[in-house]
Amino acid sequence: MTKPRKQIHLAAHFPGVNNTTVWSDPAAGSHIEFDSFRRFARTAERAKFDFLFLAEGLRLREQNGHIYDLDVMGRPDTFAVLAALSGVTERLGLAGTINSTFNEPYEVARQFATLDHLSGGRAAWNVVTSWDAFTGENFRRGGFLAEADRYSRAERFLRTAWLLFDSWHGDEIVADKEAGRFLAAPGAGAFSHRDEHFDISGHFTVPRSPQGRPVIFQAGDSDEGREFAAATADAIFSRHGTLEAGRKFYADVKGRLAKYGREPDQLKVLPAATFVLGDTDSDAREQAALVRRQQVSGQTAIKLLEQVWNRDLGEYDPDGPLPEVDPLVGEHTIARGRASVRMHRDPLATAREWRALAEAKNLSIRDLMIEVSSRQTFVGSAETVARSIDELTQQDAADGFILVPHITPGGLDVFAETVVPILQDWGVFRTEYSGSTLRSHLGL
Repeated sequence: MTKPRKQIHLAAHFPGVNNTTVWSDPAAGSHIEFDSFRRFARTAERAKFDFLFLAEGLRLREQNGHIYDLDVMGRPDTFAVLAALSGVTERLGLAGTINSTFNEPYEVARQFATLDHLSGGRAAWNVVTSWDAFTGENFRRGGFLAEADRYSRAERFLRTAWLLFDSWHGDEIVADKEAGRFLAAPGAGAFSHRDEHFDISGHFTVPRSPQGRPVIFQAGDSDEGREFAAATADAIFSRHGTLEAGRKFYADVKGRLAKYGREPDQLKVLPAATFVLGDTDSDAREQAALVRRQQVSGQTAIKLLEQVWNRDLGEYDPDGPLPEVDPLVGEHTIARGRASVRMHRDPLATAREWRALAEAKNLSIRDLMIEVSSRQTFVGSAETVARSIDELTQQDAADGFILVPHITPGGLDVFAETVVPILQDWGVFRTEYSGSTLRSHLGL
């Protein structure tokens, strides 16, 4: 019996604090003005994408007191942007990244329940944690939490929010037509919760929303993050965009679901994916090489190298060779807890690997950082990219992809106009929305 072809899920990622955007391109627009968000969202909805994903950083990235030269210079509040987008879109899901380390369950639950009402059931919450004092300095508590404590707090945070979402029931609101108002039944929205992280009680102010709860996303790639997703999430983001790595991640995460009484289709695996399109595969490869150089300036290359060397390398020439000195080993890294540090837990081994690569290919510091830090998932003509997306999905390396264009807000247009119609012709991507909520788009 032939296995039915999977339907592909597609989403659009509006970058937050990043070094993906090519700011030097004349087409690059604002990440502050609402028109950029509106144009991006309308393109995604016109292409029938499942959702728009809004990333967020709670602090601009910096090292030695200097903000990264290619980073976004600011970002409006996530809830305000998504609420505004709910008024200029009709079906597109609206996903926001909200931190569980430096927020409180009542406030976040109230904001997401409100967004779900405003959007008619299209809200999603990307639950993230933050481990570093660098971000914590922006908050009254400051400091940071150890990894185990972060995920413990995140799980309790999410389950507490669920208690609030579920505190209203459909029969707890009655209409008083004579008075022209709605009344809440006694006890509506009542909640009480106490654990090692939270001790709250009261009445939740927002009646049950169209989806009941927002769709829950999770982005952790660690063992703790995967387990957290298997237990609680509706979808998990991934950085594994190749067939071998993707299938391994997919099987691992889906294999964890049974212990929580869940079926494989109750968790969607959605890797982030960049793309560069050309009239031909050769044209696309040439453009991709240019994009990589635009994404990693000399200053950015030094900053990325410092995160592994744990030293101030400001005096080094980015067009020169790697430092002869070895990385310093210790917890107090120069990047103060940024993500790149966690990706290279053994800096001495990483340095040996990079030196060998630089020597073999005669790479400067900047060339090497372009080589090791740039991820371009799909490069080629529209048909080549469509075929790659379909192959990875059908072979269970993903359930779909979250697309990250290198130009905002117009970089999604060419994908929507060229790749999407091919996938639709192949019968693996919708031509119209069949439901009105994000849960229905994702088949949850």
